[in-house]
Amino acid sequence: MKRSTKLLKAVNNKDFLELITDGAKFRVYLLDKNIIRMRGTFDDKFAPEESYALTKTAWDDKTDKLLGDERTKVSPIPIELIKTDFGYSVSNGLYKLSIFEDPFYFEITDQNGKVVHQDLPKRSFLQDDLGRSYHYSSMGDHDYFYGFGEKSGELNKFKRRMRMHNTDSLGWNAAKSDPLYKMIPFYIDFDGEKQVASGLFYNNSYDSVFDLDSEHSNYWKRFSYFECDGGELDVFFIGGPTIKDVVEHYTDLTGKSAMMPLPSFGYMGSTMYYTELEKNADEAILDFVDTCKKNEIPCDGFFLSSGYTSGADGKRYVFNWNKKRFPNPQKFVDKLKEKGVLLAPNIKPGMLVTHQLTNEFKDNGAFVKSPDGKNSQIDQYWGGDAHFVDFTSSAGRDSWTKHLSDSLLSLGITSIWNDNNEYEINDNSALVEAEGLNKQIGAVKPIMSTMMAKTAKDALNDYAPNERPYLVNRAGFAGIQRYAQTWAGDNRTSWNNLKYNIPTVLGMGLSGVANQGCDIGGFDGPAPEPELFVRWVQNGIFQPRFSIHSSNDDNTVTEPWMYPKYTKYIRDAIQLRYTLIPYFYSLLHEAATVGSPIMRPLVYEFQNDPNVAEESFEFMLGSSLLVANVLEKGENKKEIYLPEGSNWYEINTSKYYKGGQTINISVDLGSIPMFLKSGGIIPRSPKLMNLHNQDIEKLDLLIEPSEKSEFTVYEDDGKSNDYKKGLSLETKFNVNPSKNGVSIDVKRTGKYKTKVKSIVLSVCCPQVAPFSIEIEDAPLEQFLNFDKFKNASEGWYFNGETKQVTVRYANQNIDVYKVQINFDIKDLISL
Repeated sequence: MKRSTKLLKAVNNKDFLELITDGAKFRVYLLDKNIIRMRGTFDDKFAPEESYALTKTAWDDKTDKLLGDERTKVSPIPIELIKTDFGYSVSNGLYKLSIFEDPFYFEITDQNGKVVHQDLPKRSFLQDDLGRSYHYSSMGDHDYFYGFGEKSGELNKFKRRMRMHNTDSLGWNAAKSDPLYKMIPFYIDFDGEKQVASGLFYNNSYDSVFDLDSEHSNYWKRFSYFECDGGELDVFFIGGPTIKDVVEHYTDLTGKSAMMPLPSFGYMGSTMYYTELEKNADEAILDFVDTCKKNEIPCDGFFLSSGYTSGADGKRYVFNWNKKRFPNPQKFVDKLKEKGVLLAPNIKPGMLVTHQLTNEFKDNGAFVKSPDGKNSQIDQYWGGDAHFVDFTSSAGRDSWTKHLSDSLLSLGITSIWNDNNEYEINDNSALVEAEGLNKQIGAVKPIMSTMMAKTAKDALNDYAPNERPYLVNRAGFAGIQRYAQTWAGDNRTSWNNLKYNIPTVLGMGLSGVANQGCDIGGFDGPAPEPELFVRWVQNGIFQPRFSIHSSNDDNTVTEPWMYPKYTKYIRDAIQLRYTLIPYFYSLLHEAATVGSPIMRPLVYEFQNDPNVAEESFEFMLGSSLLVANVLEKGENKKEIYLPEGSNWYEINTSKYYKGGQTINISVDLGSIPMFLKSGGIIPRSPKLMNLHNQDIEKLDLLIEPSEKSEFTVYEDDGKSNDYKKGLSLETKFNVNPSKNGVSIDVKRTGKYKTKVKSIVLSVCCPQVAPFSIEIEDAPLEQFLNFDKFKNASEGWYFNGETKQVTVRYANQNIDVYKVQINFDIKDLISL
């Protein structure tokens, strides 16, 4: 057992502070004003710097060349070491790191003197006799813990013990199963009493464990700890003080979400059933697309399950097209494109030993090696024994890229579905190249899936430089958001999983992965009963990734029209999603630039309301829309808590509610309870049916104007990389209420030429109807006859039932203008 109990020496190297204890050595970097790195090792010396997760560094790293276009290297804040009564302290301007000598531990305080992190004195850092390292942190009585990547259960992980490990969790229980597919060793610690949030990221990809007060000891105060099977205790403190701040600063460190193509927010059809047909699977999929159109169900993509790669023995052979099922892949891809549907083929990094490409990959040195380095490692995989591509080697990446290009990209495919990439290799001593450092696979398992995504992204960018890639990954490590949209694997069909999938998505958003979803309707198990299917779709339409995907074990296939009497509910929900596409895309841009989640827990937006700190099932879509889906079988009354700090406009009934209370509303099978926050702005577009073949020409903004607010609508062409060259457009809508009216100031910046021709402002007017409306001081015509207003290109109409004024006008040719809504009372009597 090795323990760091006393500080023996402190050396100021200006760029970093070196600390030597009676156990571990440490290097402290003040990376910026929000991030402090405390890198510790129990070895004789530090290992070479190598991180596939970090996009912001202040040191040379072995992956700098590989990640050159993604990484920013900064100069750290110079160390000014101050001697104190207890040891030493350093500061980055916002946070003070105190270093206690005896016993040795770290403590971090904010500018107000509040302790935001403290190691557990006398038990801060240790390593056991098996080589497992531990970091213990003190815990208060009012702590909530969020994040941890892809996890089951409720949002707050207090009292949980969770394993960090990638595994193929077919049929997982969304309330209890652990671990799952992804591994993100990062969490947010929110002190509800102090109203301060901070985060810890452990830059370590070995298998590990988090314990959040699950383990107790009478000899210590309450604590949490991180335990890793190997590697260093490389700890990054992430400052707040809000949960929003922590997420933003964490994604500064590990990267923002990739800007996916606009159609990626459409409905993605999928099922294993079609690709397992004996022949003509292509015709079945084309018929699926046509049936969507017949039922007025928008569809923009199809995830092609791995049955398309089946060989004569029925097993999957990546990059192989089964010509019985897909006689002419090129013709099939082209037909789908004509119909406005992208194809995302499934590919897997485990190559069966019987694969025809095995010898080529072996000869290239592209596989993970056996522990002695002499052979390619063999382990169990879906279908039998397999080798595994080493994506930490240039040989592995190059071999993969060649065949990805030859078999898929050459057909015009720009979307890739990376599946079964958890790398469950049983012998952790198998070897990988790791950019020349030759590590054991146990050190980098979750890195493999992330680098598989990067390899596909780079391959697509090389093959078609101006086509924007759309990648979907099942597994991954911290930073996976830079490359791929993700989904939570093969969930089981049940009411329980419908409900608990929500906090799984919310936790991923708080872990930097804004673009995530679950298989709607459930992947594993029987077909969902009609009510469950409707409710799952009604919930799934708010997830960034929306796909109905199934492998039912009762010989059924989950399709939108599988229950004809219920198809209308499915259609209506999916069409509702499509009206929200401008909102989704603008939120993706926010995720790509700020790091904000798209689906957000209530505590993210209403941190000051103690009643939402543990809310797991209601959520915000962006900052404006609260969604409280019906999640229980047979429910006809829905209890909903509306957060304090806002008033709430129920969209379906036009009723207002004061925040900070629980309400009960009646619901039926068509109900999707949604509430607009006071000051909320939601851009919509009506009648969208296909995002490939249809431009967004109408923009309708739903506005609650009682509070000053703003929202930026983001536009680009939705398909190319031209946005990186400045061809994008941001239109900021500033809403400013006053005693007698509301002004909406509009400002556009950017070089992209918008396709929007008509703008509608749907403004809530609960107290009084407008007296007049002007655009740039020019009066807009009022309509009293709704039928005449429907056919007018410009004008305004007040709906007494919804208490909304609809303002319609042609998109202006100027970049700055103002819409003024006046609420002066017209005195008809005195006239």
